[in-house]
Amino acid sequence: MSSKKKGAPLPASSGGLMRFFEDETKGFKIDPKIVVSIPISLIVVSWLVDIFLLPR
Repeated sequence: MSSKKKGAPLPASSGGLMRFFEDETKGFKIDPKIVVSIPISLIVVSWLVDIFLLPR
């Protein structure tokens, strides 16, 4: 009996996953381009500060 899996079996197709990701949630909707560009711009700004304002 220990070889049996406990819990509900997974769906045979991806239908359950599609329904999960189609559900609308409350909150902010941010464009993925913004999510990627903000960290990249912070890295560039930190490099520029390091190069120009803190000479070694």
